[in-house]
Amino acid sequence: MIDLDYLAYLEEFLTENRKERFADVLANRTNHFTIAVEDVFQFHNTSAVMRSCEVFGIQEINIVEQRFGKDIDKEIAMGAQKWVDINKFENITDCIDSLRTKGYQIIATTPHNDSCLLHDFDVTQKSALFFGTEKEGLSEEVMRKADGYLKIPMVGFTESLNISVSAAIIIQDITTRLRQSNVPWQLTAEELLEKRLLWAKNTIKDIKRIEERYYAKL
Repeated sequence: MIDLDYLAYLEEFLTENRKERFADVLANRTNHFTIAVEDVFQFHNTSAVMRSCEVFGIQEINIVEQRFGKDIDKEIAMGAQKWVDINKFENITDCIDSLRTKGYQIIATTPHNDSCLLHDFDVTQKSALFFGTEKEGLSEEVMRKADGYLKIPMVGFTESLNISVSAAIIIQDITTRLRQSNVPWQLTAEELLEKRLLWAKNTIKDIKRIEERYYAKL
């Protein structure tokens, strides 16, 4: 439960423009879709995927680094890590289990399976879309446990795209179609409050001192 008094206190340190900007951005945020990236060796690609999530309104990204365990490339992410929720997992099993618990169907993106082309994908279903490396693709476990497969239509000789490019194309398409649908895709009232609080804390300089001042008054 969000401490509304605490939230109101922190928002006193924000300009009206900043609060209005938060409201406008949050109005377009969704947890109807989430993105998962698996063992992407070149971590700037993961950072770029995170940036696409932020730009197109997907609130959560799930990162599985079973083999490499690198950190976010903040220059590539361009600050997206401040506005997107990052869930990290040490193995793919835990990631899949966690997402299923939240009600997501598991969708594997792959250029090798024609079961569903992007424009035919059903955006009404709550889905977690998994991306792997351009060279190796997704692990056998993801492919085996997936509820469905998704492919970007291509007409050239090259059969695959860089992960960050693939993710940007897919995320832009499905979020655009989602907002045109009748699905209740927006964040819940509680989620909106949680993001307002987190974003205020991420924005305010010297947040620790300000928090100490608030709790000292109590």
